[in-house]
Amino acid sequence: MTPTDPLTDVRTPPRRHTVLISGAGIAGPALAFWLNRYGYAVTVVEKARALRSGGYPVDVRGTALEVVRRMGILPRLRDTHVDLRRLTFVDADGGEVASADPHAVAGSVPGRDLEVRRGDLTEALYRAVRDDVEFLFDDSVDTLDQSHHGVDVTFRGGGRRTFDMVFGADGLHSRTRESLFGPEEQFHRYLGYCFAGFTMPNTFGLSHEIMMWNTPGRAAALYAVGDSDEVHAFLNFAHPEPPTSFGAFRQPGAQRDLVAATFADGGWEVPGMLAAMRDADDLFIDVVSQIRMPRWSSGRVALVGDAAYAPSFLTGQGSSLALVGAYMLAASLADRDHAAGFAAYEDSTRAFVTLNQDQIGEGEATLFPTTARGLERRNDMLRRLAGSSTPPATEGRPAHSALTLPVR
Repeated sequence: MTPTDPLTDVRTPPRRHTVLISGAGIAGPALAFWLNRYGYAVTVVEKARALRSGGYPVDVRGTALEVVRRMGILPRLRDTHVDLRRLTFVDADGGEVASADPHAVAGSVPGRDLEVRRGDLTEALYRAVRDDVEFLFDDSVDTLDQSHHGVDVTFRGGGRRTFDMVFGADGLHSRTRESLFGPEEQFHRYLGYCFAGFTMPNTFGLSHEIMMWNTPGRAAALYAVGDSDEVHAFLNFAHPEPPTSFGAFRQPGAQRDLVAATFADGGWEVPGMLAAMRDADDLFIDVVSQIRMPRWSSGRVALVGDAAYAPSFLTGQGSSLALVGAYMLAASLADRDHAAGFAAYEDSTRAFVTLNQDQIGEGEATLFPTTARGLERRNDMLRRLAGSSTPPATEGRPAHSALTLPVR
């Protein structure tokens, strides 16, 4: 029943619960969309001054496709689909090993699964919710103070507000997670690789394709999205331990030096890639890792997406897990208080997350073998794929489709 204001005898609508989401990447706007649908007053805070445009391509598969369909943004994403047509592997000297159908290698379904630039996905999510949700750009959460009545938030820009709930959608190196649960190291599962990604001029004549060079424990790739005059460049290498365990490796100079030293004797296009890396203004270097947590919430604060369960880019499921996790979290809160809702979120979603994270183990990346024997086996597999007219059969339900969304 709608309450009545005793001073005016006018019926007043019930107060909308207020929530804050930290992060306007993929998980944040997706969660904002669904929470707004369920009647919450949503604010999203993002440390960047604006949405990040461009970016490397990401996959949207399986259950995540149903999420974006229900959001009404599937047609827009299909319009921005990356039409990757060829995946070519070359050996240490640059000779072709195999050229295969990208769908056969990735296990994706042509005409159904999507690959889009990260910026196109974030833009579609933002457009779907920007008129109904408050966005605070160029700001971030400084402190969180929980009490029985809500979460008192201090922003780095100086503002102070109280929310009924707060959600950390702030990525692999989440500050929300650190402030709530402690240092990242205790939840960080290193997978034995490091990588560098950046853009460089497309002087190679590449179009709608990926070329990948490999030696044991090292890989270099050039990814041409469409007919662009730029390509995405990637340098990936095995490393037994996380470099300096989060210390000097986080310093740009040390990062560049480590990558350059690792690939110093590289062939093919590697010398030019190293030179471009030195001058790149969009260079991103990190370890390949996952986030594994025993619980995703504490009190009135919960985590979603990479902040809670990053699967690593080797699984190709980071964006899809963020979309599905956001949907499941909001659905769990649709008719429950925060404690029951957060419990339902974990109960309904954790098995799906774990199944997708378990697709890759430490040092087990199929496309990045660490030994000569492993590289030989991979190349044999690629040659079989290149010579086959049908994709390899898979047993059972694939991990990315192993959850059926509840209907709300």
